[in-house]
Amino acid sequence: MLRMPYLRAARAVLASLTILLVAAAGSQPAAAAYPDRPIRVIVPFPAGGGGDILARTVLNKIAEQQGWTIVIENRPGAGGNIGVEAAARSAPDGYTLSYGTNGTHAINQTLYAKPGFDAVKDFTPVGRFTQIGLVLAVHPSLPANSVKELIAYLKANPGKVNYATAGNGTTSHLAGAMFKNTTGADFVIVPYRGGGPAMTDFIAGTVQMMIEVMPSALPQVQGGKLRGLGVTTANRWPLAKEIPTMTEGGMKDFVITAWDGLFAPAGTPKPIVDTLNAAVRKALADPQTQEALLKRGAEVVPGSPDEFGKFVGVEVARWGKLVKESGAKVD
Repeated sequence: MLRMPYLRAARAVLASLTILLVAAAGSQPAAAAYPDRPIRVIVPFPAGGGGDILARTVLNKIAEQQGWTIVIENRPGAGGNIGVEAAARSAPDGYTLSYGTNGTHAINQTLYAKPGFDAVKDFTPVGRFTQIGLVLAVHPSLPANSVKELIAYLKANPGKVNYATAGNGTTSHLAGAMFKNTTGADFVIVPYRGGGPAMTDFIAGTVQMMIEVMPSALPQVQGGKLRGLGVTTANRWPLAKEIPTMTEGGMKDFVITAWDGLFAPAGTPKPIVDTLNAAVRKALADPQTQEALLKRGAEVVPGSPDEFGKFVGVEVARWGKLVKESGAKVD
């Protein structure tokens, strides 16, 4: 049994140790809350283009709502591959992210012999932004007022109609190839160096047909410069309900949509991905953001990282099949 002096001494030592342990614990730096510095998002397209505008619409809303600093870096080239590859090689710490589309993260995986990255293995999906519908349009000089009439005209006039594309392996090119394979119609596919030049010649009547993304084609249809025959979404487009779907026009299951979203390098911690996903979903829930996107031909499609990942996996295979069937290739 300890005597009283020894007991008092032992208690004093324990008290001192407790104070030291508390002090030591307090001296440890607390883990910083994410994010504690600016987030860089690489947009692999030129500033001011369609993809850049859609990306900024969502990212700027995220920055506004969350109080974060988001720096957008435009790094175009090779169909978006240069910027996306740079993001894939970045540290998986949540401070370098990539904006991606069905072009960069699906089509390019098969279109390019060496895209420089694997859309599934090299990235952790954060969240999908939107689906972007396409519209089958014809020049007013073409005597067709419906999808069925167009198919009949094409079959009666093989090789006489020119179909414009925004370039080899683009969404408009693959949509045209799918239309051709599905209907058996014979028309000439004419590749352009971008959607702008293609649309200029389309309006002029140099080419007479195109299946193009809404942001580019719908304003021309609604302005009376082109005639819209069908939209490629599963349901009629909210801002163009007078145009039937391709399915309604007689082409069963002819559903094609472009899309975009946010990606992080593979290995990014789940808590960071979840934080980013919550921010994306909050931004997409904003009515003004929804309206701004819809006016540009994009409809919000919020979802979880897991849902986006499964979607991308399906899209890589689907667009890859279309690329192979079209014969498009970039070495």
